[in-house]
Amino acid sequence: MIVLLTDFGVADPYVGQVHLRLAEAAPAVRVVDLFHGLPNFAVQASAYLVDAYCQRLPPHAVVMAVVDPGVGGPRHAIALRAGGRFYVGPDNGLFEMVARRERVESCQVLTIPAGAAPSFHGRDVFAPAAAALAQGLPPDAREAPFTRFPDWPDEWARVLFIDHYGNAITGLKAHPGRREIEVAGRRLRRALTFSDAPSGEPFFYENANGLLEIAAYEASAAGLLGLRLADPLLVLE
Repeated sequence: MIVLLTDFGVADPYVGQVHLRLAEAAPAVRVVDLFHGLPNFAVQASAYLVDAYCQRLPPHAVVMAVVDPGVGGPRHAIALRAGGRFYVGPDNGLFEMVARRERVESCQVLTIPAGAAPSFHGRDVFAPAAAALAQGLPPDAREAPFTRFPDWPDEWARVLFIDHYGNAITGLKAHPGRREIEVAGRRLRRALTFSDAPSGEPFFYENANGLLEIAAYEASAAGLLGLRLADPLLVLE
């Protein structure tokens, strides 16, 4: 299984081109589109989402994740093995939170194939490597250190993603002791699920992937609160 997480969106041709390359290189391997709405260019924000949304994947899955504003530049293209699973993508911090949760077993710098488009490593570098790994084959690569980002916090008290319902996923874990937060000048209380709050009333809860998420029952929390990506929040208790 190859699992894709990118900031490519679904309206443009990029995801389709990646699928074509994977179908050519690994026609018998299942490809799952998990998350193509990672915040554009936002590597640090995406690192928390990649970690949270990959924790439930089967151990044999190969994760190909791409948020890569420096594509074609000096950053390395890597295949990281952590916790028994391979993560293929740019060495720009996107896998930092994965590496904190799981033991890093190896890091390989991928060779850039001749003719690869400098602006589309997702199709021409990461997809062939992910296809090889998913079939038990070694990619064309060499061992190298994994670049760490120690200044990034283990949790990030910001809005990382807003879905089409208007729910806002944050970079905070929903620890049981967290009962009240402040965001956009409003204090919000915790609920177990949507129907535990009055209709149209913003609240927060632990989403299905362990992150603190802001929502409103039968309404858009982002619309009610005027939330935008990267908005900060404060844990009160």
